Amino acid sequence: MKGTQSSATNTEAAEKYDGFTAEERDAMKERAKELKASSKRGSRAPKVDPEVEVLAKIAEMEGTDRAIAERLHDIVKSNAPALSSKLWYGMPAYARDGKIVCFFQPAQKFKARYATLGFNDPATLDDGTMWPTAFALTDLTPETEVRIAALIKKAAG
Repeated sequence: MKGTQSSATNTEAAEKYDGFTAEERDAMKERAKELKASSKRGSRAPKVDPEVEVLAKIAEMEGTDRAIAERLHDIVKSNAPALSSKLWYGMPAYARDGKIVCFFQPAQKFKARYATLGFNDPATLDDGTMWPTAFALTDLTPETEVRIAALIKKAAG
């Protein structure tokens, strides 16, 4: 009987735990796989084209996430050809000198209301003492694409 009470208490504690969500844990596992794969990419290991990996990840997406990711990929490639494609926590990302400049976080990945276009420290978006580093995306209009292209160009420096 004591084992039953302990099991119920453990279940309640697990439900109340405010740690990482299942989606966050999955993203961390994907990042660990990415790091492991990149460390194995020595002279003997077969080379995997990061561009192919990013396009495959985009192809796995559904609906609006996929449409936005495909178009965003095109915008980055045409406006910042110096940025290289790579996966980052299982998400399409674009790097300069191996450091992530920007990334696309699909809404579906974290069961969010909107997708996110995010920028990391290497992005040169500095504007005074405060500036945005992430943008919610629900759709890409021609006006939004122009704004994103300008951000990408600035971020790529």
